[in-house]
Amino acid sequence: MADTTQRDPEDRAGETASGETASGTDKKADKAAKRLARQMTAFAQRHGGSAEGQLAHIGRGTVRVALVGAGGDWGTLVAPSYETARRAAEAAGITLREDFDGELAAKVRTGPYEWTRMAGIQLGGPSNA
Repeated sequence: MADTTQRDPEDRAGETASGETASGTDKKADKAAKRLARQMTAFAQRHGGSAEGQLAHIGRGTVRVALVGAGGDWGTLVAPSYETARRAAEAAGITLREDFDGELAAKVRTGPYEWTRMAGIQLGGPSNA
């Protein structure tokens, strides 16, 4: 016969509202931070050996990580939380800036793809298929 013992609803120490244990949540956050750190490190290595970044909330707790490599190439990643993104950047040796200001923007190098894409959207120019 199956065990039909029910837990006391008050006996939920260490669980989040979704039923995950706090340590389970921590493990997920650690795993996400390590994955992001590997991606950030790979980006920096491919684009001049180092990178700078800026974190911005984009909704529902998610955070955009804008990266600018030493060579001017840029890219973005999405993190599940600000803290996860911050920890990943720290582990990857990414210098974080408060704002994507003029100094950081001046380092960005745009290529033909971006120019034709922008022109295609703004001026009815060629699309990038």
